[in-house]
Amino acid sequence: MNSNLLIYPMLAHVLWVAFLYVLLTVVRAPAVWGFLKSKKKSWAGVELRISANLSNQFEWPLFFYAVCVLLVSQGSGADSVQVWLAWVFVVGRLIHSFVQILTDNIRLRGLIFTINFLAVLAMWFLFVF
Repeated sequence: MNSNLLIYPMLAHVLWVAFLYVLLTVVRAPAVWGFLKSKKKSWAGVELRISANLSNQFEWPLFFYAVCVLLVSQGSGADSVQVWLAWVFVVGRLIHSFVQILTDNIRLRGLIFTINFLAVLAMWFLFVF
């Protein structure tokens, strides 16, 4: 299978992170530009959750990008399982974002993170062995 197919899940994650930056900017804009006259920020809780989720997008995903770059650099090193695992990771990151930003369900967030975690570990295992 063409290892360049890994570019698509990587691009999807980059676009998701860009969307989170836009979302954070939109949520912060009223306070930054003085649209909110009261000291109480109506978006404060959401802003913190988006910001925390954005930080999460640069932690474990680092290992996802590293294995994808290694696979792509090998030329034909990625098989359909690797591509499938990459999409599992990306879809999981999207779901993780929704859960973290919209709910307080830490158990569900942990479960989703575990799926992401295992997908990347499996990618690394398949790459090395």
